[in-house]
Amino acid sequence: MDLEKNKENAIAFYKTAYEGNPKKAVELYVGSSYIQHNPDVADGTEGFIDYFERMQKEYPKKSIEFVRCIAEGDLVALHTHQTWPGNEEYVTMDFFRFDNNGKIVEHWDAIQKIPDVSVNDNPMY
Repeated sequence: MDLEKNKENAIAFYKTAYEGNPKKAVELYVGSSYIQHNPDVADGTEGFIDYFERMQKEYPKKSIEFVRCIAEGDLVALHTHQTWPGNEEYVTMDFFRFDNNGKIVEHWDAIQKIPDVSVNDNPMY
């Protein structure tokens, strides 16, 4: 496994889909199957494409910053800071599993809204 290449591909995959071209993201970076664990997204590539196309139509001005990227074995973890319309901010952690050909075949994530008030001064990202 080429960990650096997998990291680059995970970021490119997510960025391409997030910025409005999930079909291209799937064509370039997804393997022969795609297992989805996010309960708001249907399993498989069509579910992924449908979800991100809908998000682009509903929230075209959303933005994403990639804060961290960590790779180990066949997994890549992304830590992101997202800003959505109305200045709602979220921290996400996405995990991607790669096959032996360097293609993404599985995805997990956790999403948390950044609260207006925190009991500490530390950022969430």
